[in-house]
Amino acid sequence: MSNYESLSKDLQNRIISELNPTDLPVAIRRNMEHDKPNLWRPAYVRDVEKIMHSPYYNRYCDKTQVFSFYKNDDISRRALHVQLVSRIARNIGKALGLNCDLIEAIALGHDIGHTPFGHAGERFLSKLYHKNTGRFFNHNVHSVRVLDGIFNLNISLQTLDGILCHNGEFECKEYRPSKLSDFSEFDKMVEDCYIDESNIERLVPSTLEGCVVRICDMIAYVGKDRQDAVKTQHIENESIFDSTAIGNFNAMIINNLTVNIIENSYGKDYIMLDDVHYDALKKIKKENYEKIYHDDALSKIYDNTIEPMFERLYSTLLDDLVNKNTNSVIYKHHIDFVNSRNRNTDYENTEPNQTVVDFIASMTDDYFIDLCHYLFGDEYKIEYKSYFDDLSI
Repeated sequence: MSNYESLSKDLQNRIISELNPTDLPVAIRRNMEHDKPNLWRPAYVRDVEKIMHSPYYNRYCDKTQVFSFYKNDDISRRALHVQLVSRIARNIGKALGLNCDLIEAIALGHDIGHTPFGHAGERFLSKLYHKNTGRFFNHNVHSVRVLDGIFNLNISLQTLDGILCHNGEFECKEYRPSKLSDFSEFDKMVEDCYIDESNIERLVPSTLEGCVVRICDMIAYVGKDRQDAVKTQHIENESIFDSTAIGNFNAMIINNLTVNIIENSYGKDYIMLDDVHYDALKKIKKENYEKIYHDDALSKIYDNTIEPMFERLYSTLLDDLVNKNTNSVIYKHHIDFVNSRNRNTDYENTEPNQTVVDFIASMTDDYFIDLCHYLFGDEYKIEYKSYFDDLSI
């Protein structure tokens, strides 16, 4: 039985009468002489466009969200995920009178540093990076590195902070913006995450816009992942999940969480859910882990095949850098590419492990598989489920 909640009439009328969105304080950039806002390109519109035109944005389209090894154009990839986060967050932001351009910039950039093969790839790359350097890899931190370090795009502090603090794996009932004054404070936050990954859990966005994106990252995937699990036949249908106060199906989950956030956050300096909706969201996420994310068949492929490929590729590329093998693919496809898209870059002098991490994290799923085949022949076998495997002929 459907139960689509709606905002109270009183609050709807209040929003209509009071809403007067204002811009945030001046966008803080490393180079304040460039990217000055104007009438047709306000500050955070510039960030949106910088991110959409950045060298790695296209690669979202072939990066796993949850399900790898399927030839199925209906399964979500990261390109769709960041758009869904942006759309849901802007709906909430508009009702709350927030800056929707900043919301869009944070949402579209939040996963740009993600590895191939989703969180499994992130885990494998972090393990290798830590083994070699004592430092940790996390996709939210690397998204900042892509936009602010590898390509020097002069993205605003407010956008980068929202990207750094977006991690949708840590749900909260209430999001109160932290204080952040300048880039020196921000740079310390980033470095602390490389040294101790537990610092990731303590990150809180410094703007309400960043807080909205953070909760919407989760809203965008919990129901959508259930849809994808049905498409890949990991589950029969969403009805296998227990009933919750916000429903079990994607459209109802998005609607009811959106309504509840607006209802409980309008006119306040924080973002929050009530107890009923927060508990339901936690329950949905917990069931997703139990019935989707911890699937034995998927885990076996990742652990038995993909992880050894990460290890071999990391070692090979690192040797090429140390030995200055300029004919290597890490020079031809990565270092040369980065240099060609930057001005006044000193990228060749990046620490070798960091360069390897930059390259592997930038790869799409297909590129990673093709590169391993190019370097190691048929040593690693990956079987994809065909478009036609479910047809009886």
